Amino acid sequence: MTLITDGGSTKCDWVLLDDSGKVLFKTTTLGLNPAVVPKDELRLRILSNEVLKNVFQQVEVLDFYGAGCGTITPRTILEEVLEEVFPNAKVTAAEDLLAAVYAATTAPGIVCILGTGSNSCYFDGDEIHAPIPSLGYILMDEASGNYFGKRLIRDYFYHRMPSEIASEFEKHFNLEADEIKMNLYKKLNPNAYLASFAQFIFTQKEINPYFYTLIKEGISNFIECRILCFEKAREVPVHFIGSIAHFSEEIIKECFNEHNLELGNIVQRPIDGLLNYYKSKISKTQI
Repeated sequence: MTLITDGGSTKCDWVLLDDSGKVLFKTTTLGLNPAVVPKDELRLRILSNEVLKNVFQQVEVLDFYGAGCGTITPRTILEEVLEEVFPNAKVTAAEDLLAAVYAATTAPGIVCILGTGSNSCYFDGDEIHAPIPSLGYILMDEASGNYFGKRLIRDYFYHRMPSEIASEFEKHFNLEADEIKMNLYKKLNPNAYLASFAQFIFTQKEINPYFYTLIKEGISNFIECRILCFEKAREVPVHFIGSIAHFSEEIIKECFNEHNLELGNIVQRPIDGLLNYYKSKISKTQI
């Protein structure tokens, strides 16, 4: 049996396939980003899932694609946890960009992630090229959930948020300064905490001019930093993975027209594309 995982900072999607490619189950855990979640907590989040418990000994292959797995140290930590929990599995952990490519395209193109965090790479049809490493939510992550979360909180406290929106914002979140600082500097997953505020942007059926400006500035920033850095940016389609991209599609199209870029696929949940990739891979081995 093969267990595939798309792991973000907020949540992880798990799918178990049998040897014929049939889906045996789908389940979800809290995020398993090894760059921000301690080793013991990574283990606990997996062990607490009742569905996974039933197959700890049975999984033969475990392919994990996740945020925080782009550098050796956190990736090694996660692999050690997975090998301990799934003792009979051949474990591989890779960065979420690889899953994004599998989910978005088989042809050359630029593939971007806009979820809790953000990232991008160029796929030449065979290999991924990511010359700019992702340094996470403090230094990078343009146009991500945590990026917009930070912007909303700052605008609220600096009184740059329109009063009617600020009133609604207060109803949705605990905006006590102590509460915010505790979540940012003392508790786990500060990036996911910040990203939770971004949901507020997309609660309205018609986007408010304030939100429109906020999103467009973020998308434009992402384009400048994470798309135009590639020489072939205007020669190949640009694909997006993640909920932020899904809900910002119309603004992304507008920004792309302004920059003369070709928009490719927008996939809200990468696990769906990843599942299709694995089913195709399994069917080819059986021919």
